[in-house]
Formats: sequence, structure tokens, C-alpha cells
Amino acid sequence: MEEKLTTEGKYRYIEVGEGAPIIILHGLMGGLSNFHGVTDHFPKKGYKVLVPELPIYDMPLLKTNVKQFAKFLEGFIEFKGLKDVILLGNSLGGHIGLLYTKLYPERIKGLVITGSSGLYESAMGDGYPRRGDYEFIKKKAQNVFYDPKVATKEIVDEVFATVNNRNKIVKTLAIAKSAIRHNMAKDLPNMHTPTCIIWGEDDNVTPPNVAKEFHELLPDSELFWIKQCGHAPMMEHPEEFNKILDAWLEKRDF
Repeated sequence: MEEKLTTEGKYRYIEVGEGAPIIILHGLMGGLSNFHGVTDHFPKKGYKVLVPELPIYDMPLLKTNVKQFAKFLEGFIEFKGLKDVILLGNSLGGHIGLLYTKLYPERIKGLVITGSSGLYESAMGDGYPRRGDYEFIKKKAQNVFYDPKVATKEIVDEVFATVNNRNKIVKTLAIAKSAIRHNMAKDLPNMHTPTCIIWGEDDNVTPPNVAKEFHELLPDSELFWIKQCGHAPMMEHPEEFNKILDAWLEKRDF
């Protein structure tokens, strides 16, 4: 997927297809390639899929927070001249999507969250002090998935490099603290954007009760489960994820 990365101004992003825009927001440790299944599938269905690279490690420390990432997204949407956007976010990306939708509801037609933070953050910032311990990091990476084999050596190496980079680990912890501060429980009942919640039944990072709480608090939401699936359904079960999202988009006439 690297070869499709476009750089324009301060934005680096993947753009595939033509039609109604779907913007994908990746998580804290998630690369753009995590959404390969989505970027392959939806352009064929008449959507323009955009995956901006979020400036997770590029902001000054004081601006490394969920609100600034939502502002970055606003700049990107403005830059691309997009309207009636469908936002799809995993983990931290879901949280950014939720906050963005709260701040700019008129821009968003539909919201899709999977393994999203925003209500329950304890797993985002804990367990990173053992920086030099590769096996420990490997177990942490495997714990994200139902099937540990999904955590390939490439994924583990990337996480290991991140937690051994002092600048990145300081910013990772800053984001984790910001996510806790930006708890959205009070905001969600006032957010009427149609929302599709897709969750792994075996998510250890944001457990199933988090999905149920999102569903209860968001007035216009539907909740879908994927069996034998952890924190990143679009990676572990891309076909099932696409099928659920396809049906939801069709039902909502998006």
C-alpha cells in the first residue's frame, strides 16, 4: 500500500476510487495497511476511500491530544473539499471520529466505530515501561487479536521500535492521558449521527461491554458482533467486516 501514498502540503494519505467519501482513521499503533480489506473492497462499490496518516508523533507534545487530531482531520476534509463524509475509525481513530462528529456534525453523514476508545481507556497507556523486552511486547501485540498469528513479526517489530523510541513513547503516553480526559459518555446522548458499531466478541483492549455502552448512549446506533475476533475486526475478519458495513451503508442509503 506504501506506493499509493500521496503527499500534498502537510497531508500524506491514500486515496482510492470515486464516489461518496469514506475516511478511515487508524489507531495509535495501527498502520494504514491495517485497512487493506476496506480500501480494496469499497472503491468497487462506488465509494472514494481516503486514509490520512494522522500526525500522532509529529505534533508538539502540548498538542498531542485527541482534540488536535480532530482539528487536523477538519483541515484535511477542508483541504480535500469533502461533504457528507462517512468516518470509519478503529481504536484511537474511533475516538477521533467521535469527537470530530461532536464538533462538526454537519460534515458527517455516518460514523463507523470499531474497538473505539472514548469510554474506556485503561488498556491504552498501561504496560509499556518494559521497553527492552521483545517477548513482553510480542505478547502485548498478540493480545490485541483473537488469533495471535495475526500479530506478524512485522507488526511486533513496529510496536517494539515505537516503544523503544523515547519521543514516541512520551507521545504515546500523552495520547493515552488525553483519551482518558476526553471521555465522551456525557456527549454521546446528544450525538444523532447514524452510527454503525462493529466489535470483536473477544476484544481484550476495549471489551464487549464498551460496545454495549456505546450502543446504549448513541441515539441512532446499531451494534454488530464478529465472533472469534479481537480489537481490530477489519484486520482479523476483513470479509465479514466489509459485509456488515456494506449492508449497513445500503440500509441507510449511504
